[in-house]
Amino acid sequence: MKKIIIVITLVILLVCPSASAQKRDIQQNIPTTTVTDTMPRQNTAADSLASDTATAKTTISDEELSEDELMDVVETKGLHKELKRKFIEGNAGFMSLVALALVLGLAFCIERIIYLTLSEINAKKFMADIDAHIERGDIEGAKNICRETRGPVASICYQGLLRISESLDDIERSIISYGTVQTANLERGCTWITLFIQIAPSLGFLGTVIGMVMSFDQIQQAGDISATIVASGMKVALITTIFGIIVAVVLQLFYNYIISKIEHLTSQMEESAISLLDAITKYKQERS
Repeated sequence: MKKIIIVITLVILLVCPSASAQKRDIQQNIPTTTVTDTMPRQNTAADSLASDTATAKTTISDEELSEDELMDVVETKGLHKELKRKFIEGNAGFMSLVALALVLGLAFCIERIIYLTLSEINAKKFMADIDAHIERGDIEGAKNICRETRGPVASICYQGLLRISESLDDIERSIISYGTVQTANLERGCTWITLFIQIAPSLGFLGTVIGMVMSFDQIQQAGDISATIVASGMKVALITTIFGIIVAVVLQLFYNYIISKIEHLTSQMEESAISLLDAITKYKQERS
């Protein structure tokens, strides 16, 4: 009996250490196996996440770049859009004044062009009809032609025919006086156009000076001379100057066109007045 107990005890002692050793091996192997198995997976997940993030950033940057390029392409399609962008970049106060000068100047120019265009007639044909009626002694018919015809030429001839019974000196004096009035009517509004031609670049230069002052104020606040600060202020200043000069050039072109039409009408008035005086002189000589 004692021998059996001793044998059982020895068997238990031999089995327990081996079991505990196996348990320790299992406990030691499981974490190592888990670590070795999971670490690559974690690294792989981190790498994939980083690659996905980089891909997303690249995609976003590509999308943003494509949008910017698309905006550039759209803006460069028309000159008016580029001018609009530059107008916004300039100082709003002075750019608005320059734009106002342009609008008002163009309004006066268009009004003068319409008035002068309606005042133009075929002066040679008109004077031929007047001479024909005067030669026939039909003064009332000549007056009716003058009343039915628009423009300063017809008005001058009508004033001369109204005083046909007076002396030639009085008729000539009346034609010259009324011609001066008609010339003043043709030139009406041109002083305002010249004013806007002169004031537009002046406003641009004023914006330039104020932009320079703003740049120095920003430099003083920053405490350092920065190329970005100086460039931003100078950009605003130069944009106002550019737009002021553009407005002056545009209005000057319209003004020169208006002056040429006024000179053409004035020459027609002078030629018609001379032709009318000659016709009236012949009429008086035939009647006397």
